[in-house]
Amino acid sequence: SGAGGQKKRTFRKFYYRGIDLDALMEISTDEFGALVTSRARRRLIKRGLTRKYYALNKKLRKAKKEAVQGEKPAVVRTHLRDAIVVPEMVGSQVGVYNGLSFNAVEIRPEMIGRYLGEFSITYKPVRHGRPGIGATNSSRFIPLK
Repeated sequence: SGAGGQKKRTFRKFYYRGIDLDALMEISTDEFGALVTSRARRRLIKRGLTRKYYALNKKLRKAKKEAVQGEKPAVVRTHLRDAIVVPEMVGSQVGVYNGLSFNAVEIRPEMIGRYLGEFSITYKPVRHGRPGIGATNSSRFIPLK
């Protein structure tokens, strides 16, 4: 580790089931459907995608196209928590509805084949061990904020 020999950090190339991201971008929905899990495969190939999923992809494509080079695209809001992340979505910003608000999610290659809803939690996690009103006698002395 000398001052003159600075090595450029190389990033690990992303592969999904043995296929790199560039090749994934070119394959059709049916070919991609053969790579995903059985649950997603039934959805993509057997039942097919409905109009609303195509509309979401169209909006994401438009947002990516209108984005300034080097900037992140605009957030596209959606209620489609059950939409499967396809390679075309990578790099997009999606606002996934959780029943209360839209959580902005940046689609990364690692998310391919999963559902959008997995990245937007619908509940507030329980914080155990915090005394509340009427919990015990000791909680009586905690000033109410």
